[in-house]
This record gives sequence, C-alpha cells and structure tokens, in this order.
Amino acid sequence: MRGIALGLFLSVAAGAGDWPQWRGPHANGVSEETGLAVEWSSSHNIVWRTPLPGLGTSTPIVWEGRVFVTSQVGDGPFEQRGRDFESAVDARSAGDSESVRFVVHAFSLEDGARLWEYAIDAEGDLPRVHRKHNLASPSCVTDGKLVYAWFGTGQLLALTLDGELAWKRHLGKEYGPYEILWGHGSSPMLYRDSLILLCDHPPKSYLLALDKSTGKELWKADRGAEKRSYTTPFLVSTPDGDQLIVNSSERIDALDPATGKLLWHVGEPNRVPVPTPVYHEGILYTSRGFNSGPYMAVKTGGSGDVSETRVEWQVKTGAPYVSSLLYYDGLLYMATETGIASAVEASTGRTLWRERFGGVFSASPVVAGGRIYLVNESGDAFVLEHGRELKVLSRNHLGERTLASPAVSGGLILLRTDEHVIAIGDRASVARKR
Repeated sequence: MRGIALGLFLSVAAGAGDWPQWRGPHANGVSEETGLAVEWSSSHNIVWRTPLPGLGTSTPIVWEGRVFVTSQVGDGPFEQRGRDFESAVDARSAGDSESVRFVVHAFSLEDGARLWEYAIDAEGDLPRVHRKHNLASPSCVTDGKLVYAWFGTGQLLALTLDGELAWKRHLGKEYGPYEILWGHGSSPMLYRDSLILLCDHPPKSYLLALDKSTGKELWKADRGAEKRSYTTPFLVSTPDGDQLIVNSSERIDALDPATGKLLWHVGEPNRVPVPTPVYHEGILYTSRGFNSGPYMAVKTGGSGDVSETRVEWQVKTGAPYVSSLLYYDGLLYMATETGIASAVEASTGRTLWRERFGGVFSASPVVAGGRIYLVNESGDAFVLEHGRELKVLSRNHLGERTLASPAVSGGLILLRTDEHVIAIGDRASVARKR
C-alpha cells in the first residue's frame, strides 16, 4: 500500500508507535496504529493536557514513551507583511518582549507529566517573523540516542533523552545570519550518521551535514543566493539510490544525501515554498506552496531538468499554501488556507471530491486506521473515512489555536496548540494497548 520513503531510519529502526520526526516514522503523515479516537472536545476523550510556557509551531515527536517539543518564551519582532489568512483564534503572547529563550520540553506519553526542560537564551539579533510563526517552528528529530532541536536564530542543540547537553552550535554566527522573510521554518533531518540542515536564505543558501554524534561538519553544499525555502528536506529510497528532495523557491531539487550534489530538478520558480513532498513506488507527489499553487506527480530519476520528461501529471492551481499533501492507498488528500479539503486520484491528478470545511489549514494531514485527520487553525478537527467519496465521521472542536501538525503514538493523537500539548484518545482503546 505504501512505497518506501525513508525520512530517517536507514540506521535506526523506529519502535512500534514511535513518531521520531515531523510527519512520523516515514515523514509522510502515515501511522500504522488503529483504534484512535474519532470524536473529542475540550472535555471529552482528553487523556491529558499539559500547559506550555511559550509558543511554537513545532510538532511533538515521540520516542519510547517520551514526548519532545520546543517553544519560544518571550516575544520577538514581527514582520508586518504577510497577514493573509489570519486565524479565527489569535495567538497569545509568549511573554516579555525584552527577553527571548528557547526551550526543549520532555513529557511522559502516558500521563503528560513534565520530565525535564532544557532552556537557552536567544543569541544575536532576532529575525523578524510572521505573526503565525516564531523562532521555535522547526520540529525536533531523534535517532533514539539524541534529540536534535533547531531554532530560527540558527542555534542548534543535541540533547540526550534525559535532557543532558551532548553538543551545541550556533549556525547563525558560524555561517551567516538567518535572514529570511518571515523567519526560518525548516526542520532538521537525519540520514545515516549525519544531521542534515537546509538553510535556503536569500543572502546565503546552503545544505549542511553535521556528524550527528559530535556536531562536526561533514560537508556543506553551497546553493547560491536569492533562494528561499521553509520546507523540510524529504528522503526517498529509489532504484537509483537514496535521494534528498528539497522544495525551494527556484525549483524542486533532488540531491545526493551523502554529498549534497545535485542529481535532477523539476518545476518553475515559486515565491514561498513551504510543503514537503510524499512518495510512493517511484513517484514523487509534491506541491509548491504559496497561494493556490501547483501540484504534480514526478517520476524520480533522470538528470538535469526533468520538467519535460518525468512529470506524470500537473495541476496548475489549488494546492495548499503551507500544509503538505498526504498519500494513502492510491489517493492524495489536501486541505488549504481557504478551508477547502479535497481528495485526488494519485494516478491521474483527477479531483474526486472537494468540500469547504471552513477555517485556515496550516497543519498537514495524517492518516491512521484508514481515517484521515485534518486540523485547522481554530482547533477544529475533521475525521474522514478514507475513500473516493467524502464521508465525514466527525467534526471536533478544541477552541485553541492549532498550527502544528498532529503526531500519533501509543493510541493517542498529540496536538500542540498555543496553550498546551494535548493527548486525545479513546480511553478504552488506550487502556487495552497499555
């Protein structure tokens, strides 16, 4: 049902129920779990709710019963441009604007108890960010030994699972300031023994690989100037070898993850590339970002510009601005900043259904047990039955601003809101699994 898409684990296998990076074990939003809650509210099917002291749009990750998430405490400067598609629920203040700190939190998956926190002061000039965005937007990633957290100043931490510092770096000071309109958004990713970081910022763009155990530079691939990307690199295993896919403002690049060397590229320029692709059996399904942008199916492989030779189909408009596509069992699901959700036939790009659910969708969809979960910024979650016809199983309301994508682990749906990390679950089903 699903092709190989190795976002991380070429050297470490995720345990059952682990969610070790943004969008899960294979970085595609697909969970193998079943029996998740279908209905919930602010008081129903909430297994636990733990408050967060600061803001962030990073998704929780989970490893062996521990939940890790980052936040920014203290308000930094905002960019006044880019106020389109505002949430119905406003963000709360992150605290004293005179002081900004970054925090990595660890909670118990079982009951939400706070296990530890690791905090650092923001160093250097703070970049101006979008009002939906902050300097704690990148999600953590873990290999089961260390947890890696990256912030919008370029500060990078590697912590043990018990919260002890293994190593740290400040890439903003070492390689150049993190200057990108609306702030840095790309999350770190792991490949074999390396931690890979995409820094497509207009003054200086590069892809950087660090030794994941020590933080020492392994290689750096300069990508030129005047590039922008807020997307997280995506790794696929193809008959031609492993390929690292980067959605950037100039085009979509496929690179060698061991060296950063360009292999092939596709697509036209796009002003604001945010979404990350998905992959199935040799085909890359990808959108480009910005307002109602294009989406397409691309056969991986080739060399140079493959726009005329490897594109299976392309739809010129209608894709989400921020959220990524979800591939599941022959269908693509998407939800946009204008509140429209749709299902598309993956083999042809034909729209099967399209429905206005309302709200603004920034979180990327996930699937578990044949059910599709879509969450908008107002905290409304729509649970759909997978299929070629639209069947809405429930509409659930939390009433807290929710921009981060859901995580799934241990029979729970984990939602990170402005206020809390919330674990949602069918209590009887969760009790049986434990």
